Amino acid sequence: MDSYLSNRPSRTSVREDIALSWRRVTMAGLDPSAAFDTAAHDVDPRSSLLMGATPVLEELEDYLRGSNYATLLVDRDCRVVRRWFDDPRIEDGFDSLKLTLGASLLEENIGTNALGTVMVIRQGIAINGREHFAQALQGFSCYGHPIRHPLTKRIEGVLDITAIIEKASPLLPPLISRAVHDIEQRLLDGSRTSEKNLLQAFQGAAGLRRRAILAIGEDIVLSNHAANDLLSPGDIALLRALAEEPLREEQTLELTLESGDAVSIEISRVGGARRGALLRVDRVSGDRALAVKSRTQTRLEEVGAPRIVTGVPGTGRSTRAQELAAEHPPLKMMRPAAALLEGGAEWACEFQDAMRRPKGTVCVDGIDLLPDELLDLVIDSVDRQSRPDLIFTAGPISGLTGRAASLAGMAMSREELVPLSARRKEIPGLAAAMLAEVAPNRAIHLAPSLIRALAAQSWPGNLRELKAVIHHLALQRSVGALTLPDLPEQYRVTSPEHPLTARDQAERDVIVTALKAADGNKVRAAEELGMSRTTLYARLRTLRITTY
Repeated sequence: MDSYLSNRPSRTSVREDIALSWRRVTMAGLDPSAAFDTAAHDVDPRSSLLMGATPVLEELEDYLRGSNYATLLVDRDCRVVRRWFDDPRIEDGFDSLKLTLGASLLEENIGTNALGTVMVIRQGIAINGREHFAQALQGFSCYGHPIRHPLTKRIEGVLDITAIIEKASPLLPPLISRAVHDIEQRLLDGSRTSEKNLLQAFQGAAGLRRRAILAIGEDIVLSNHAANDLLSPGDIALLRALAEEPLREEQTLELTLESGDAVSIEISRVGGARRGALLRVDRVSGDRALAVKSRTQTRLEEVGAPRIVTGVPGTGRSTRAQELAAEHPPLKMMRPAAALLEGGAEWACEFQDAMRRPKGTVCVDGIDLLPDELLDLVIDSVDRQSRPDLIFTAGPISGLTGRAASLAGMAMSREELVPLSARRKEIPGLAAAMLAEVAPNRAIHLAPSLIRALAAQSWPGNLRELKAVIHHLALQRSVGALTLPDLPEQYRVTSPEHPLTARDQAERDVIVTALKAADGNKVRAAEELGMSRTTLYARLRTLRITTY
């Protein structure tokens, strides 16, 4: 990372928004040379954003045809929901970086970019070439602009235009601004039509007989008197979460309300209402009610203490948490970056809604990055009688302090992922698996000399760094053995470094922590550690500390 930082513009030579973004992604532990962790999800073709934006973008793309530009549209979670390319080089580049449909382009995943950064600063921005944090993005210049719903003022997505040029055209901001305005108008028109259809469905159902009826849309909840008498605000939040989950046109489920009443719920989709659902709620009694309450109690007894996955950045904490969550689907990931995107209050509401679900798992991914007020909210939720499973991820336990350490202490099941340098015997297998994933249809393999070189590295960037190197190798040839010269020069050492003793490793961790706290300033770090600068420099060399 040091060589990269020395080759890019200094913080004093770039705009404040770019410098602040670099700082955010550095603090999140992102390595500029590492492969991206974008975790693609399915795209909802019926989303209001896509339905509103598609006609506008088709017209925009006709205008851009022949210009070698590309357009990208992400939703409110910063996941790609639409791509268009006039330049096949951009498409190939995005595919090789796994920036495909459903991929997350948050800053914490791919660094400074004109979509994830817009989500943070909440206004349009151009990011050109080397202003991107990640090396893999430095060949692109982009301009992104937020799309806000005219009624709620919430950011529904971001529209971006990208090209392989040194600097984005000054004509892009007004061009995208016009397209965004048209999309926002279509969102407004669509909301009016959707709400009208939802209201008609609600009125038709509520007039049949006196039973609890709710109609739930993207930004509206309608309920009759029977529903208001039966359901608490927590029950309504739970039903709204259930209605948002993918489901068939109709389905029925049974659960216990906060009042202790057992109910049967019929959920059906409302045609013409975006994400609209009609819910009919009826009390059940007798043996049926006892069976519902018994199932609920059994579920509560299955929910034990939270689990936590810890380790330094790049060791695969999020991936491991997702594997654990497969035991109790569906999974709701709560990331600290979301608190930056929509604010702490929005994050808190989303977390509370997720914790009201009767099943599934909630993963708070990075408790050491959450502010104290949100950590307090998570701590209070642990002892709730009715909640989904809880999984946390964090940096090494030894480095946690304050409320993050208290929350980690509430997890009775702990799994610490060790750095890749301590798993040298696994590197050949990991590298082969990564190569098969990156280049599944190519007749290439790793030569023994290259495998020895990979096993000899210290891998400060852990799995992310290894993935970046494998991606580099996959681009070198389409057939045959990948050999030592195919590696970047700094990775061609074949004799492993002498492993650090436990005492040296402990000292190394203390020094790295001090350097991070001092934002890389060695003078301040030396003062904090109570040693001279000369001694600190000597220990940096001895303990092989090159990034922080």
